[in-house]
Amino acid sequence: MKIAIINGPNLNLLGRREPAIYGDQGFDKVFDALRQRYPQVTFRYSQSNIEGELVSIIQEAGSSSDGMVINPGGYTHTSVAIADAIAATGVPVIEVHISNLISREEFRHTSLTGRYCRGTIMGLGIDGYRLAVEALLEIQDK
Repeated sequence: MKIAIINGPNLNLLGRREPAIYGDQGFDKVFDALRQRYPQVTFRYSQSNIEGELVSIIQEAGSSSDGMVINPGGYTHTSVAIADAIAATGVPVIEVHISNLISREEFRHTSLTGRYCRGTIMGLGIDGYRLAVEALLEIQDK
């Protein structure tokens, strides 16, 4: 199985940005742990702070992956373009948010992107990425 993991804006700062909310671990460690835990999966990781680049990454991943894990970051609440790209992929997509968006500012309570995802995992820290991979593996087995 091929899984694309796509992170949006500011997630390149994991481990340094607001550790009380996002933890103190950089994504490179998270990605390495996923590759070790799931050797049967071919992972591809991308991150961008730029909306148009994320749209292109999502479109490409839709044709080269069996599923996607995406954390659109702040674009979750604002990007119709990213939501449309997710809708057009044709593969299952699981949305991940490290923090619990519902317990944060009100503008974070709406996800434009989530409506096109198979499911959303939020508030469980970086373990949400592992849970998303597990969900995609379950979907593939059905």
